[in-house]
Amino acid sequence: MAIGKVRRRVALALLALTVSAVSMGAALISKEDGDRLQKKIDEIARNGNAAPVAAKKTPFSEAEANSYLAFNLKEKIPQGLTQPQLAMLGSGQLAGRVVMDIDEFKRKRKSRGFIDPLNYVSGKVPITARGALRTQNGEGRFTLASAEIHGVPLPKPILQELVTYFSRTHDNPRGFDMDKPFNLPANIREVVINTGEAIVFQ
Repeated sequence: MAIGKVRRRVALALLALTVSAVSMGAALISKEDGDRLQKKIDEIARNGNAAPVAAKKTPFSEAEANSYLAFNLKEKIPQGLTQPQLAMLGSGQLAGRVVMDIDEFKRKRKSRGFIDPLNYVSGKVPITARGALRTQNGEGRFTLASAEIHGVPLPKPILQELVTYFSRTHDNPRGFDMDKPFNLPANIREVVINTGEAIVFQ
């Protein structure tokens, strides 16, 4: 697989987890930290494309992840999403926050009637959530614990609609399915989530 394509898959995997692990305070970010993670992603992609793949571990911090989302991935974030933030809580636990233009989504979706919580919100609203990422032998699974929109509980089926809509790509037109395991890109075997840090094992 071409290095550029592997690099994009690593970046999009990080974004998909932010959208689905969507509290937190303001994240400390800097262009330097974003560029530092970009270099690490490039190295992960190169190693994942090598034959044979070298056994390697690459740590990156919560600050690096949020800086990368804010600066390096800014132009690739789907229209309608802004200010993504990711918190690494340890023991595989993640929390996230993203500001979503609900009107952008609702224009292309049929309402479910008066029981639909999205009928009662409009404009740009914060969506937050918590969950756990478990990975092993090159496969990952995200388990949602809770989600909220403007502080109101958000049912999982509606969150899945939002995740599907905003995580679609040319290679994956159905988007990210929270209930299904997924293959880790770049020959990554495992990702360990510690407090404030993640470690990628190849």
